[in-house]
Amino acid sequence: MKKLEKVEAVKNVGSSWLGLAVNIAVGIFLSPFILHRLGDEAFGLWVLIFSITGYYGLFDFGIRSSIVRYVSKFAATRDETELSRLVNTSVFSYTCIGLLAMAVTITGTVYVDRIFHIPPDFLRTAQYLFLMVGSSVSLGFPLGVYGGILEGLQKFYFLNLTNVVQTLLRAVLIVVALHHGRGLLTVALITVALPLLTSLLRAMIVLRLLPLRYSFRYVDGSTFRQMANYSGVTFTIIVASKLRFKTDALVIGAFLSSAAITYFSIGSRLVDYASEIVSSLAQIFAPMSSQSDATGDMDRLRKIFVGGNRACAMIIFPITAGFIILGKSVIAVWVGQRYVAASYPILLILLVPTTLMLAQATSSRVLFGMGKHGKLALVLLLEGAANLALSIVLVRPYGIIGDAIGTALPLTLTSLFFLPQHLCRVLGIRVRTFLKEAYLLPLALVSPMVLVLLFIRHWYVAHNLWQLAIQALTGAAVYGLCLFGPVRTESAWKLGELSPQNGEGAQPSGLLVETYQEET
Repeated sequence: MKKLEKVEAVKNVGSSWLGLAVNIAVGIFLSPFILHRLGDEAFGLWVLIFSITGYYGLFDFGIRSSIVRYVSKFAATRDETELSRLVNTSVFSYTCIGLLAMAVTITGTVYVDRIFHIPPDFLRTAQYLFLMVGSSVSLGFPLGVYGGILEGLQKFYFLNLTNVVQTLLRAVLIVVALHHGRGLLTVALITVALPLLTSLLRAMIVLRLLPLRYSFRYVDGSTFRQMANYSGVTFTIIVASKLRFKTDALVIGAFLSSAAITYFSIGSRLVDYASEIVSSLAQIFAPMSSQSDATGDMDRLRKIFVGGNRACAMIIFPITAGFIILGKSVIAVWVGQRYVAASYPILLILLVPTTLMLAQATSSRVLFGMGKHGKLALVLLLEGAANLALSIVLVRPYGIIGDAIGTALPLTLTSLFFLPQHLCRVLGIRVRTFLKEAYLLPLALVSPMVLVLLFIRHWYVAHNLWQLAIQALTGAAVYGLCLFGPVRTESAWKLGELSPQNGEGAQPSGLLVETYQEET
């Protein structure tokens, strides 16, 4: 059984990183291609409209998280009747939500120019774009149930492989369309149509994996209440997430211009890429934690918490170091030198607090798996409200820099003063022990890479793709030698095991002490 779990984990993580590698490679190529073909105003409008419709995620009301949790539970107990009730109730609920989202789309299409600074020449394009994207998101609600089912079954590789195909096909079609002189609306149509087709493919996969029965009689009120009890707290976190990370384009669009969104999005997009890399690993820990909590295996939960965060830190620390040291060259080579002065400060301001958050990406997944994410939801909601308020206050006197600071400050406070203390209290671990076991090794491993990159940058500044690739690969090689050379691989990546002591916290078990001694 353990061997099977390891194989599934490897398939899930491996396919996640494959999908992410394809997504980042396509994004690195496609973003500047679209930007230079469409121009700053049209590209900024693109980001703005997708940011607005991104708020449709609030209509999810946390239902997807409950699908993941209860599919995992009912699949483990082989309760086909409850599975059918869950899926039918979810599809019905999402269909109603999709109709509501469609009504919002029609209203937004009419009034979009009265809320944001839309250049007159782009007004009609903005309206068509809003209608197109909003309609796609509305249809995506009922179809998205099947993606949640695959997550609950821990079949992430199906999700990831379909994403790879979708991403590659989208890139090819967009390049062909722009090469033949097509504009923003054609690019948008390609972008929104392919996810719908992908969702249909996932539905076909689920129908082959699960013996589900579809009927209106399986739409069940008690099942809906069970989902609502869990998803209500998740909905608060969804709202908080939108306030934390999805308000920047709206604030800048309302107080500055769509062109300013472009400069902000270049820096923030690099941070998003880093976030996606870590999230692709951390996503597997929610269903794992749910299973451990259901069986009362607190030792395994501690193991997931410490080891999962250590793995996340080993991924994000070298990425952060690379962006800080080589960030100017990355932006110049990626989109052009003229964007460096405005976009690099945004990258720095957002990157540091985001790194603090991503190094603890496993923490929130553990809370979701245990169903103890209520306090997290409240804190994140307060952070999101502070983010929005500070961004509005600071954007007028300081421009996009002020907006970035408004995002960074609350995120830093949450990551430093809430997450470590709260998780350690829930799991019965001392904070100092957790910090040492989770982060001392990743910091030690990344230090030689930092020194090498600083030396290389002092020697020469990269001005083209090949020079940048040499610098990045040299740093990666140094980090790889540190990770897989002197340090035993199994010790570096082994999930730590902690046991409580006297009800006051926890001390490392003998295994973790031995591992730590070998590493140091």
